[in-house]
Amino acid sequence: MRYYIIIPAHNEEEFLTFTLQSILEQSLLPEKVIIVNDNSSDGTEKIIDQFVGHHTIFTKLNTKSSNAHMPGSKVINAFNKGMTLIDGNYDFIVKLDADLILPKRYFKSIADEFKISPELGIVGGFVYERSQTDEWKLNHPMNKKHVRGAFKAYSKACFKAIGGLRSAMGWDTLDELLAQYHGFELKTLDHLKVKHLRPTGDAYSPKAKLLQGKAMYLMGYGFTLTLLASIKMAFKQRKPIAIYHNLKGFMRARRSKEQRMVTQDEADFIRSLRWRGITRKIFGTTKKAT
Repeated sequence: MRYYIIIPAHNEEEFLTFTLQSILEQSLLPEKVIIVNDNSSDGTEKIIDQFVGHHTIFTKLNTKSSNAHMPGSKVINAFNKGMTLIDGNYDFIVKLDADLILPKRYFKSIADEFKISPELGIVGGFVYERSQTDEWKLNHPMNKKHVRGAFKAYSKACFKAIGGLRSAMGWDTLDELLAQYHGFELKTLDHLKVKHLRPTGDAYSPKAKLLQGKAMYLMGYGFTLTLLASIKMAFKQRKPIAIYHNLKGFMRARRSKEQRMVTQDEADFIRSLRWRGITRKIFGTTKKAT
């Protein structure tokens, strides 16, 4: 199967070489890798040039943007600029971060899944991060069906159906919700262990902290779902203040009547899907307990 990779990269000189080398070591190589040098001020471009000069699958695209770490918009703006350099002659497309080491059969496994299951829309592995005891340990959200935004592979049909990726906080949740709206399935593969070289941090500005709640409004969650999702997030992150930030962002977006990222039909589907998931967890847990 043919696939393309797009890698947004902003000041990634510490890790980019490992990521690009792990791509070259894949048992199934990509047809093309677009590396979007997004306003880097370190040695990122030099590393890109070295790989472009020695391997024809790599292409560099320089772009200018803000230095601010705004989740969602910055990385997807860079990704979408990379999309301008590819054609439609692919079976699946990959959005990949620049601080990962992939197992050698990663994309061969992804291709096999897409090949045998046309209903699959989004596929990926699992993130492992180095612990203080120098062990690689699983770091994943509570929902094991969620494919992390760091390495999302989309079938061509799914990517076109969802209209590509939205430049906003929550893009890597919205894509999965819309994929299901259009009848596609999601799949995570336990044996694909991806090493994440830069542990997830808390580099967001106070303004960015409100964007999660805003995203929930724009995806059509409604207040109650936003509250429940915020409680879950606060528990996962061990940050009760996240509830306040999310609700503040949600209410601010609602008061401003900001335009949703989804249609009314999509919003209705998303709320129904979320409520079914909540009901399943509540009653599933109760059933097991009895």
